[in-house]
Amino acid sequence: MRPSRRATDEMRAVSFERGVLRHAEGSCLVKFGETHVLVAATLEERLPPWLKGQGRGWVTAEYGMLPRATHERTRREVTAGKPSGRTQEIQRLIGRSLRAVVDLQKLGERQITVDCDVIQADGGTRTASVTGAWIALHDCLSWMKTRGMLPTIPLRDHIAAVSCGIVDGEPRLDLDYAEDSDAETDCNFVMTGAGGFVEIQGTAEKTPFTEGEFNAMVGLARKGVTKLVDLQKLAVA
Repeated sequence: MRPSRRATDEMRAVSFERGVLRHAEGSCLVKFGETHVLVAATLEERLPPWLKGQGRGWVTAEYGMLPRATHERTRREVTAGKPSGRTQEIQRLIGRSLRAVVDLQKLGERQITVDCDVIQADGGTRTASVTGAWIALHDCLSWMKTRGMLPTIPLRDHIAAVSCGIVDGEPRLDLDYAEDSDAETDCNFVMTGAGGFVEIQGTAEKTPFTEGEFNAMVGLARKGVTKLVDLQKLAVA
């Protein structure tokens, strides 16, 4: 029995609240159970120097965890002078995931920065961030379209992410902190609405996992992402 009493293929309650920030071109408060992430998408009429003159835009991301998002206060990374390796890895993952479904040529020479700030953490902060980031990005692009800056919304597909793992010898979907901290295997899957894989991160925390266990997690991930994409569609309808 899972600590949350969910079935092995059951996700936590997921919700998206759009337009939560007054000044951002796109914003979303995403909740995966007790994991809550505030996402803001900001349009900037500038590009990194290495992209100038190429006729295409850029989508990037930043990620952070508020000091009391966890059981104990964590130091703000700005006071350390640089983001941690984990933070850099996660924000690069979010950026790569979003760029996989954006037509950068149609975006034009503009940059959209998506900020993901974890308000409360209970496992799966990166997967919640990716999934909520798509909503905020969609709304930013929609904002641009309504103002004549874009003829169409240059999104090729949805993008969503979910965690899976092997806990007590069984594959489980959408791990919360209690499971994630005790998992034999921990995986994160980033997938498109069409079912394509953008990224898979998998680690054997205790014992190596088998091909059969991996395939079982893939099946769970497909089910979870399908549900997340359906919820995204409802949110932006």
